[in-house]
Amino acid sequence: MTVRSSEVSTFLTSRRQRLTPERAGVVSHGRRRVAGLRREEVAQLAGVSTDYYSRMERGDLAGASEEVLEALARALQLDEAEREHLFDLARAAAAGSRMRRRAAPARRPVLRAPLQQVLDATTDAPAFVRTGSRDVLAANALGRALYSPLYESAALSGHALPNSVRFAFLDPRARTYFSDWERTADDAVAALRGEAGRHPFDRALTDLVGELATRSEEFRTRWAAHDVRHHRSGTKHLHHPVVGDLVLAFEVMDLPADPGLTLAVYTAAPGSPSADALRLLASWAAGAGSSTGADAVRTP
Repeated sequence: MTVRSSEVSTFLTSRRQRLTPERAGVVSHGRRRVAGLRREEVAQLAGVSTDYYSRMERGDLAGASEEVLEALARALQLDEAEREHLFDLARAAAAGSRMRRRAAPARRPVLRAPLQQVLDATTDAPAFVRTGSRDVLAANALGRALYSPLYESAALSGHALPNSVRFAFLDPRARTYFSDWERTADDAVAALRGEAGRHPFDRALTDLVGELATRSEEFRTRWAAHDVRHHRSGTKHLHHPVVGDLVLAFEVMDLPADPGLTLAVYTAAPGSPSADALRLLASWAAGAGSSTGADAVRTP
């Protein structure tokens, strides 16, 4: 079984085992030996033969039509992120060795000057441009100040760019910085799993997953769960080393002119303690004029 087929197999198996007969509307008689649905029950719900579904669950999605994939997504009650992940896995299976031959060594993305200008023009909210593997490619002054622990961590570990997932799992300070570390860790891995489905031959992403799986049992456990989640908006609870607790809403937007890059912006509710803390952080960042933001948050 190849790595790709193993990904498909584990994902489908985990979704099947998660779905109970009661949720699926399947009448169950007697004691069951499996936690979730049986393969034949999924096949019946999807309108395919048991042999065909069993082949898909073994990792063979080659030739599966869009209609079959849609039926399978409905049968397994996949949410939007999981449905997209299933289709991504199918596309990767169809690409096969052709994409592997074309896979290039990891290269650092290039930030276009207008994008940096957009960041610099945003002065009252932390803003970042990041890659699919969660490298912070660029930030405005307030963003660098807010993420100063990530920048410091990257500098100490010898990495050219801060990475929010690497920081979360490999730097002990992350458990203080991310006030709700468990949720942050769950969301980060689920988002990274979705990214791996969309870009299975991304060398930087593959290298990051390998590094984290080798060095962090917490990451390995979450990665093995095959959970997939969109992380486009929500609330972050942070504890900054200087300004203290922050509750920030975030929005993440794709950059169509820069495939693979996203723009993330954090905001605080007007008049809230977090808004006051951001203003204080902005004044420190402006006064220090630091290119990394690390010096921008030193108390006078």
